[in-house]
Amino acid sequence: MSAPAAAPTPAPTLRPATRADLPAVLALLADEDRVVDPATVLVTEAYERAFHAIDTDPRNELLVLADADGAVVGCLQATYIPGLGKGGAERALLEAVRIRADRRGSGLGRVLMALAIDRARSRGCALVQLTSNKQRGAAHRFYAGLGFTRSHDGFKLAL
Repeated sequence: MSAPAAAPTPAPTLRPATRADLPAVLALLADEDRVVDPATVLVTEAYERAFHAIDTDPRNELLVLADADGAVVGCLQATYIPGLGKGGAERALLEAVRIRADRRGSGLGRVLMALAIDRARSRGCALVQLTSNKQRGAAHRFYAGLGFTRSHDGFKLAL
C-alpha cells in the first residue's frame, strides 16, 4: 500500500499591498541579492506619502505576492497608462519587480508576472511594458523567457 499523497501546497496569491506590508516591500527593494529583515527597515514619512499616493490612485497598484503562510515573497508596482496608441487602449507599466532572494528559482517570479499580466489583461490593457536596470542580466533573461522583447532604449533625467 502506498503512502497517501501529500496535500498540494496552496498557490501564492497576488493582492494589493496594505500599509502593514510596507516594511516587507521596502525590504525587498532594499537589496535584491540578500534577504533583508522587514523589522530592520525604517519606514520614513516619504515612504508613507508615496505609499498613500499609490494606494489612493486608481491608475496605480502596489501588489504583493504572498505565500501560503501570508509572508510577502514578491512585489511589483503596476501603473496603468492611458494613451492614443494601440487604438486608445491602456498599457500597464510594471516596475520594482522583486522576488525575495531566498525564494528565487522556485517559480514565484513566473507566478508573479503571470498574475500581473492577467490583471492588466482583465483591465483591458493592450500592452504590458517594463524597464529593468542594464546591470540586471539575470532579470533580462527571465523577462525574455516570459516573452518580453527588447524594443526601446530608455532615458532618465535626475531632477
